[in-house]
Amino acid sequence: MPLTKEQKQEIVKKYGNSESDSGKPEVQVAILTKRINELSANHFNVYAKDNHSRRGLLKMVGKRRKLLKYLENKDVERYRKIIKELDIRK
Repeated sequence: MPLTKEQKQEIVKKYGNSESDSGKPEVQVAILTKRINELSANHFNVYAKDNHSRRGLLKMVGKRRKLLKYLENKDVERYRKIIKELDIRK
């Protein structure tokens, strides 16, 4: 199930500078993380053989990884903060 408009707006408010600031890497990483967690937790328990969705999941993970690498090179403190808040790296 995709994210609703309200869920996206909530994430943008929390991690962006304003209500319409969806371009920051932190906001994009947070949205991707929410989608990844919902898809991997709920969808694949029911539909284990859904390889089309699995490919989409892997693409989202790769995009999130690239955004995090960009953020790490740009500003390490912002990178550490978003990693800690979203509990991504174990």
